Amino acid sequence: MRQTELSLNKRDRRIVDEFRSKGLHMAREFNRARILAALDSKVPEPQIMEVLNAGRTAIWRTRAAYLTGGLDFALHDEARPGKPKQYEAIVEAQVTALACSDPPPGVQRWTVALLTEAARRHPKMKTISRETIRRILKNTSANPGAS
Repeated sequence: MRQTELSLNKRDRRIVDEFRSKGLHMAREFNRARILAALDSKVPEPQIMEVLNAGRTAIWRTRAAYLTGGLDFALHDEARPGKPKQYEAIVEAQVTALACSDPPPGVQRWTVALLTEAARRHPKMKTISRETIRRILKNTSANPGAS
């Protein structure tokens, strides 16, 4: 088996040692720091895999990330964009305003189902779901039932 060679410079070695000894970090980040320290100490890959319970690809990827992007790139995950919002802030404001308005005749208060029906009458919200209405209202500080 070919040994993955890596040598950290003094600054990076000090940062990895500090990273491993203190601070609140995710387990993946700690593992990457341990992998980098082990590679720098010329520990054989099979031993790293056994002691850290890490796969060979994790070791290779950590090494490659360090060589291509530096220490921060190797230790930390890239920010993930997540799913974009389906509805704009104006739609969220309209749903909130609807929830704060008077309920339809014959009912005492708005329910999520009634809000969904009312919102779907609006041209920009024809396909809005009950769950989306619930999530929008959950993120507001308004409590129309308490007034």
